[in-house]
Amino acid sequence: HVNHALFWQIMSPKGGGQPTGELARAIEKTFGTFSKFQDEFTRTALGVFGSGWAWLTVDPKTKALRIEPTPNQDNPITEGRVPILGVDVWEHAYYLDYQNRRPDYVRAWYNVVNWDRVTELYLEALRS
Repeated sequence: HVNHALFWQIMSPKGGGQPTGELARAIEKTFGTFSKFQDEFTRTALGVFGSGWAWLTVDPKTKALRIEPTPNQDNPITEGRVPILGVDVWEHAYYLDYQNRRPDYVRAWYNVVNWDRVTELYLEALRS
């Protein structure tokens, strides 16, 4: 439930583009550029064997961003991190439209990411 509750919050038909403000600065500080972030996030999503998720998380102690995968229904919360962005890479998330073309699904998914909501979640994680 937790994974999908977040998943539906961070998507919008008016999504896409790039984050702005503090989240954009944190991504650039951590990954160099938004493009490098996307490359690493996509690589992580495509590297999940079978079913699972790719996440952008915040470490509540260091406030650092991190990209990480989880298998199946697992969530970074169990490791003490705060997920702010997650892509579902279980086949049920994309099979009807993309069959076995996970790379096409992940690329298209970026077009619906609601970066305003992800930024809100990032700022909330910084305050926790």
